[in-house]
Amino acid sequence: MKKDFMFTNKEHTLKGIMATILGVISLVSLVFIIVDSYARAGEVPLQYGAVAFLTMIFAFVGIALGVMSKSDRDKFYFFSYLGIVLNVLVLAALSVILYAGAYA
Repeated sequence: MKKDFMFTNKEHTLKGIMATILGVISLVSLVFIIVDSYARAGEVPLQYGAVAFLTMIFAFVGIALGVMSKSDRDKFYFFSYLGIVLNVLVLAALSVILYAGAYA
């Protein structure tokens, strides 16, 4: 049986990990807001709007960090891509919510 080992000194980018963390925080916050808003039949406090605004800011920062971490050379880019995807998903969900609120 042949065993293949690959030794490398590549690391994950710290900016990519931070982008992923921001994406997870934003996504969890947004899901909580949506679920709680549904449970309250739309009667939610104004602080939920502030939380949604902060998730939007986190998503923009997360996308910027993900793109900046992608420019690092000789690194693993898994967390960079994951952070970008999560943050774009959050922005898309917020866009749908704002569009539905404006035209519904």
